[in-house]
Formats: sequence, structure tokens, C-alpha cells
Amino acid sequence: MDELIAKLKEQIIETLNLSDVTPDDIDPDARLVGEGLGLDSIDTLELLVLLEKEYGVTVPDVNVGRQVFSSVRALAEYIEKNRPQT
Repeated sequence: MDELIAKLKEQIIETLNLSDVTPDDIDPDARLVGEGLGLDSIDTLELLVLLEKEYGVTVPDVNVGRQVFSSVRALAEYIEKNRPQT
């Protein structure tokens, strides 16, 4: 799980072009949307595309999305539980 969290931090920075942020700056338990990392709905959409392309995971609705994007750790847990097995 720690490996996936580290990879997600790097992918979030790269996908969202967060030039002033390093992986160490992102607390895996801090909120992603609003406070914490401060992502907005456009950022969330970009991360949804990342989830689908990179991990084959979709988020079925807004209520699930709120939970999934609550933190990097929650995002990693969701990927672990829902990605297709290879």
C-alpha cells in the first residue's frame, strides 16, 4: 500500500502540474479537495481520468467520489479494492 501511495503522490503532482509541491508535502491522510491539498472539481476530473487510464478503475457516482477523493490513502485503498486483477 505504501508503494501505491508514493506512486499516487507523484502522479497527482504530475497530472495536475503542481510545480510547488513535492511528494513529501502531501500527507496521505490529509484532505485532497478543498482544504488540505486544495484540489477543485476540475482537478478531481483530471484524477478520474488518471484512475481509469492507469488503474482501470471508475468511480460510479458523486457520493462514492467524495469518499474516494477524501485523501491519498482513501484513493489508494479504493484502487486496491476495485482495480481489475491481472
